[in-house]
Amino acid sequence: MRNQVRKSITTLAFVLLGVAASGAWSQAPKTPIALKPDAPDRYVVVPGDTLWGIAERFTDSPWRWPELWNLNKEQIRNPHRIYPGNVILLDRARVQLAVAGTVKLSPRVRAESTAKEAIPSIPPGIIEPFLTRTLVIEPDGLDKAPTIVAAEDRRVVIGNGGRAFVRGIGASKEESWFVYRRGGPLVDPDTGLTLGYEAIYLGTARVLRGGEPTTVELTSVTQEVGIGDKLLPAGAAQPIQYAPHAPQKSVQGRVMSIYGSAGRVAETARHAIVTLNRGRADGLEIGHVLALYRHGGKVIDATMAKGDPNAQLALPDERYGLLFVFRVFERISYALVMRVTRPVTPLDVVQNP
Repeated sequence: MRNQVRKSITTLAFVLLGVAASGAWSQAPKTPIALKPDAPDRYVVVPGDTLWGIAERFTDSPWRWPELWNLNKEQIRNPHRIYPGNVILLDRARVQLAVAGTVKLSPRVRAESTAKEAIPSIPPGIIEPFLTRTLVIEPDGLDKAPTIVAAEDRRVVIGNGGRAFVRGIGASKEESWFVYRRGGPLVDPDTGLTLGYEAIYLGTARVLRGGEPTTVELTSVTQEVGIGDKLLPAGAAQPIQYAPHAPQKSVQGRVMSIYGSAGRVAETARHAIVTLNRGRADGLEIGHVLALYRHGGKVIDATMAKGDPNAQLALPDERYGLLFVFRVFERISYALVMRVTRPVTPLDVVQNP
């Protein structure tokens, strides 16, 4: 029942986006969207398409797809979901897209409801697991959290279905808990300050018997759980507004780390999650789209005389992709890599698109 409620809330989040998006559209840049020379006049949606991807085929700014769909809100009931078989027309005179109807993809396709085949703009399965989990903790953020102090049969490692004894839950009425371990520090590469620590998600647990200690059962485990690991209330999923839009003020930061890599992964690709050294205090919000740049660095012009102060050249930063910010904390944000032409690495620059 709890899982069903969460799924319903997540679905509701996408429906509520239609209301929130109108504000984002009104704040959108006024610069005309540039159409690509080979943009088709007619396109039939196929399974696997996304609104972001289709806008990418038509324009130079895929994250601005809401502006195109907003011109057709009379014809499109929910602009954040499309269906295989929809015919999308590109009216070059008005720079707008219109859903012309639905066509059969094959004589063998039988007519039935497409309600289960809706294609959202942002792949929800990638970011949904991160919407309710704690991702960042303060240096002492887990010190007072309930702690696993022992396991059944005096085991050192606890797996899926195993039982553990927890000190600190006390009289809490919460039945479901997330299990965490404090990860490595999230250090701002510009200032050297530790902004927080990554929370390593280990799994979920449910209370079997109250008391001190409390007996819990691990209902799902992503990696081994041990003595000393911490518990935080699972809580309920909250509707998240996904409307993509550019920041209204100038933002510049860096990629601090690749989520879940523990420093072992030096680069990543599309649909990976990265940590940014900018957050709510810097003006970032859910839905912001940022451009990725590789720092150009400096080189020595070998054609100039040795020792000439002008021999050192600063190369320009190279833009190579886009990020979609989906979770924001005070000084840290998490973003989904949407489109890149090269691997994303820590220390890469992020700024307004």
